[in-house]
Amino acid sequence: MTLPGHGRYDYVPITRRPDVLWPEGRRLAVYIGLNLEHFAFGEGLGAELAPGGPQPDVLNFAWRDYGNRVGAWRMRDLLDDLACPATVLANAAMYGYAPELMTAFRARGDEIAGHGRTNSERQSTMTEAQERAMIAEATRTIRAAEDKAPEGWLSPWIAESPVTPDLLAEAGYGYTLNWCMDDQPVWMRTRSGPLLSVPYPQELNDIPAIVARKDSASDFADMIVDTFDEMVEQSAQQSLVMGIALHPYIVGQPFRLRHLRRALSHVARSRDFVWLTRAGDIARHWATSVPPDVDGMS
Repeated sequence: MTLPGHGRYDYVPITRRPDVLWPEGRRLAVYIGLNLEHFAFGEGLGAELAPGGPQPDVLNFAWRDYGNRVGAWRMRDLLDDLACPATVLANAAMYGYAPELMTAFRARGDEIAGHGRTNSERQSTMTEAQERAMIAEATRTIRAAEDKAPEGWLSPWIAESPVTPDLLAEAGYGYTLNWCMDDQPVWMRTRSGPLLSVPYPQELNDIPAIVARKDSASDFADMIVDTFDEMVEQSAQQSLVMGIALHPYIVGQPFRLRHLRRALSHVARSRDFVWLTRAGDIARHWATSVPPDVDGMS
């Protein structure tokens, strides 16, 4: 029996990959994916602190907005204290809503990756023409603000249509963060050529962990520490990628930020032997080291 498939990549086990070293001979690359998101008031999608009532759902809208007004600024300070870079996954609507916040992360030298227009919508429900236009609009907004187009993309809600990878490649994107199937980058096929998938976590991600599973702030911090320690050991013989996915309206809350500080401090103390970096840096290094025509990876 042959099940329906996506045809985007082949099955290649983690035990059968090219040997790649990160810069300075390091084996574990660690990046923080910081989601900066803006939501429509009175309509559309959004994570919920408590079950929402009829629109306008003031409780959940205001809870999410705390991340832009307070939480993200506290997280910026934390990242500065630990000298940690980040990949900022930005809704294009953030440039109109909170330009000071985008300026603050630009000043840190953080990477800005595409994250749709707003997390109030899913691109999986759009027609191909609508999705292409949405990607183009988000890309255009980031390019105008940052003086360069984003290299990477994370779909709002990790939602894809059957042609999303094709449209991303056609829009000039070099990598996607949508697929969480591996601990190394993987080349994907599109109708317009290869697109690199960089690992983006759905376990080490505060929305599934805290919002969905109701894990505590301490639990989530322990997950970061335990994942890091285990992957340091696993990477001794094989280079790996560890991503940490964060949302300021969740982990930017003071009691969670305290535990996040503990976890990220643990990671940062190992900067002498791990590569603390950005998703785009990982993608460029891998693309140079493992081109898409390497046997078993294309």
